[in-house]
Amino acid sequence: MEAKQHPIKSLKSYPETGGRSLAAAAGGDGEGGGGGYRVGSAEMEMEAKIQKAIDFKVEGHRCYKEKKFREAIGKYHRALLQLKGVHVVDGTTGSEVNLLNQAAAKLTEDQRRAVESTEIECYDSLTACLLQSELVNYERVKDYCLKVLSHRRDHFKAMYRAGIAFYHLGDYECALRYLRDAKNREPTDTNVLRYIQLTEMKMSKSGQRERESGKETQG
Repeated sequence: MEAKQHPIKSLKSYPETGGRSLAAAAGGDGEGGGGGYRVGSAEMEMEAKIQKAIDFKVEGHRCYKEKKFREAIGKYHRALLQLKGVHVVDGTTGSEVNLLNQAAAKLTEDQRRAVESTEIECYDSLTACLLQSELVNYERVKDYCLKVLSHRRDHFKAMYRAGIAFYHLGDYECALRYLRDAKNREPTDTNVLRYIQLTEMKMSKSGQRERESGKETQG
């Protein structure tokens, strides 16, 4: 993927398309086993919201391939809102709790995987869209990459893009750490090697300025 205002090519990768029905993935129709109407309807509502998120994600991928990046960003955000909007009522306090935290046990294993993979894909694809902007918001790129890495620590694109973001934000130590992690995954990737070289040059110049400043202070 290429950030337009910089001549250095970043990772080119289209978001993956896909998304099967959660009902099919779970191997059932979403009805609760013995919890009565309330449990069954809550499970069906959760499944519907997850499926809606997957649908928005797929629409975002389509917009991305058509180079409609602003529309794609909107679709990915709507997908993430669907996931955040899946709530259950805590039986002890009566308060709503996010499904992805305490209530995650209410989901089937297939549903949990679908929620996590959809969230990862959306944040990964958002970074791809942001890097196409005329003025890249590297703070957001960094945040989205870290969200991906919080789920999947060995995610190459997130490591690489996090390195790019930290580089442009001027945090060269963090940039180098993520870029080296990316290099460990893909040792011959020329874009990663290029950014490592640029980062080390920046760090070297910064260190030289500090040494010169120290000499002037002593003098």
